[in-house]
Amino acid sequence: MATYVLIPPAGSGPWYWHLLAEQLRDRGHDVVAVDLPCDDDSAGLAEYTAAAVRAIGGRTDLVVVAQSFGAFTGPLVCDRVHADLLVLLTPMVPAPGESPGEWWGSTGYAEARQVQAEREGWTPEQDGDSNVVFFHELPPLVEEAMANARDQSGTPFEKPWPLAAWPDVPTRALLCRGDRFFPIDFLRKLVSDRLCLTADEMDGGHPVALSRPRELADRLEEIRREVCEVTRPAQRG
Repeated sequence: MATYVLIPPAGSGPWYWHLLAEQLRDRGHDVVAVDLPCDDDSAGLAEYTAAAVRAIGGRTDLVVVAQSFGAFTGPLVCDRVHADLLVLLTPMVPAPGESPGEWWGSTGYAEARQVQAEREGWTPEQDGDSNVVFFHELPPLVEEAMANARDQSGTPFEKPWPLAAWPDVPTRALLCRGDRFFPIDFLRKLVSDRLCLTADEMDGGHPVALSRPRELADRLEEIRREVCEVTRPAQRG
């Protein structure tokens, strides 16, 4: 049995993970859906990390899954506790000394979105429409998703990411081919450039834990078995 530690995207709480958590528990795993203080203007990445570490408590066999902006917190958690695996899901991959606020410009995100809009025929109005960008796969859940959205403070976007190097934890990235918020070509290059990894991929849009929880659980389990069940026998020897 593993313990999946789920770190949400910006402006989200534990509810975002509820369908995925059910799938993972049905597979026999423990699940910690972290409640970050995202609407607290006094809380930065240090407080986000502390909240996750408190939620983990004394649990072991950790698989940390960090989505989108949560990827700034996931590695900080893995620097504080021992994790068997870190999975970055549709991630904002951080670089040492870069603040989350600087990430958008330093990665060329705006240019990538423009290329995507031209390729897919979006108008500027559609680009700002959450039903087009985020919820295109969620017609039955849109109202519930909107009702469970949280305010996101700008505080954690202000200070540099504090690690000088990536933590010593096996790391994988999982991208979604239908992501309309982070274009997959953009994320493939970002993951390759910053982590020297070839990303795993699956179908789905940005809020994939809501739109495809069973498929996401299957992919996470595949990655966990590939990484953890190979490394643990070697560690015992």
